[in-house]
Amino acid sequence: MIRGLDDIGDVTGKRVLVRADLNVPMADGVVGDATRLEAVVPTIAELADAGAAVLVLSHFGRPKGHDASLSLRPVADALAGVLGRPVSFDQRTGGAPGSITVLENTRFSAGEEANDPALVAEYAALGDLYVNDAFSAAHRAHASTEGLAHVLPAFAGRAMQAELAALEKALDKPEHPVAAVVGGAKVSSKLDVLTHLVTKVDHLIIGGGMANTFLAARGVNVGKSLCEHDLAATALDILARADAAHCTVHLPYDVVVAKEFKANAPHRTVNVHEVAADEMILDIGEAAVEALGDVLKTCRTLVWNGPLGAFELTPFDTATVALARIAAALTQAGTLVSVAGGGDTVAALNHAGAGDDFTYVSTAGGAFLEWMEGKPLPGVVALEGAA
Repeated sequence: MIRGLDDIGDVTGKRVLVRADLNVPMADGVVGDATRLEAVVPTIAELADAGAAVLVLSHFGRPKGHDASLSLRPVADALAGVLGRPVSFDQRTGGAPGSITVLENTRFSAGEEANDPALVAEYAALGDLYVNDAFSAAHRAHASTEGLAHVLPAFAGRAMQAELAALEKALDKPEHPVAAVVGGAKVSSKLDVLTHLVTKVDHLIIGGGMANTFLAARGVNVGKSLCEHDLAATALDILARADAAHCTVHLPYDVVVAKEFKANAPHRTVNVHEVAADEMILDIGEAAVEALGDVLKTCRTLVWNGPLGAFELTPFDTATVALARIAAALTQAGTLVSVAGGGDTVAALNHAGAGDDFTYVSTAGGAFLEWMEGKPLPGVVALEGAA
């Protein structure tokens, strides 16, 4: 059982270490996307308002030792703007009750990624309680994400709790039928996801370049499409596993093809068996999208990771946009629980104007993917057996 902020008790005058994810895109000192800062606001504000001295821990980028260009100082300033209240930086002793302090980049310390007990003890000496609100870093067994949960009373923050609740509803204890949309460029990057999902879902919808590998494995000539021909046997094995698990795999039967990989390239929609040798598949066709929409209408739960086509290029974003809007409408109608995650996925759903209408959209990348693979996440497991 994971304890949350409702279980934390009186925090007045206590120092609370909050592991957040402040690893935001930044250029010239300006945050490009404040989504992750906004996500941690409820936890930080609640604790500060309750009289805690909040000390925020986070990594930022991948520094090799101390790197001034990856200091969290400008991010702390941005967090203050999002919070609408003062945020101090790197005062290791923490401040007065109600104060908020961002500590320097955890990865400046060599022991962080090694989960060094000495660094864990150093962190622990700064606080009385530990709150993990960074699901996106929960797949890392680092000092600030995993180690601290074993030495301080540990709790999940509001964003972490919301994420875990959504994921439980999507795959751990879903309402069936369950569909999964898995897209992206390569099968090789999502082998574990596909292998796990065929045992958990009723419908597996495969799109993107990945679909080409499955089509080729079934003997379809995919022309000069992105395709991992060397993984044909692996693709056939996944299809066999799906059959054994009574999971229906959906591959496109009409596709949009072009001779060039560029926006607005001349294109045509053809049956998958009519792709010319000099053409590449860049999207799923209209008939296939309509059929997939009909599948979603029979489902109660949807998990989505990855676009169906080259969504960054107009008009090869058409299928992704159309199916995302269908899923969003079903969600708003109350017939579908829809959970999506992964960087490209978030961008694609926002591009479709559908992200806000999904039940839950995770900004976690690696952690979301490992959850889809069925792997235990160290940061979450540590909270289950917390101090």
